[in-house]
This record gives sequence, C-alpha cells and structure tokens, in this order.
Amino acid sequence: MTDGQSRIAVIGIIIENREKADQVNGLLHQYGEYIIGRMGIPYKEKQVNIISVVLDAPADIISALAGKLGRIPDVRSKAIYSKEKKIQREPGPKGGASGTADRK
Repeated sequence: MTDGQSRIAVIGIIIENREKADQVNGLLHQYGEYIIGRMGIPYKEKQVNIISVVLDAPADIISALAGKLGRIPDVRSKAIYSKEKKIQREPGPKGGASGTADRK
C-alpha cells in the first residue's frame, strides 16, 4: 500500500540476546513518529525480552520496520495488522454556509 493510508498494527518482538536490545531500540526510535505505545517485559527465567509495539502507520512502513527487526540476529518479530477500513465521509451541508434549513 503506497497511498499512505494508515493502518493499526502490533509488532511482537522477542529478543533472545540482550546485547541486541540497543539495536532494537535504535530502530524503534527511528520509527517513533508512528508508535502509539509499547510494552516491554524482561522474562529472566527464559532469558528473553519481549516487546509489543503498537503503530499507526502505512502498511509499507509497518512491514519495513518488522523486516528490519527480523534481520537482527537473535531477534524475532511478527506484525499483526488491523482490518483495512474504508472511511465513508458524510456529504457536506447543502443549502448554505451553516448547513441548516430555516424552520418555522
């Protein structure tokens, strides 16, 4: 999708080597303008860090970030997209600047 239509998505990230966390955070910083929120969970028992990132961005931006994350060694990522919605706009007001008809 290159028309820039925004989508909501969650990218799930699992970091299996803590030394890679700086690379992950650097990428997330680069895409910060699209990030609505994020949650990180250090799971010490399993020696992994889990991050979920929620974005509002065009699909190509979401895909690019997920792909770049997935190319970092010892990092796994997967994007889940919301359903694409067509926004229906109501027609503008007719018959005057205020859009209201005279009632008597």
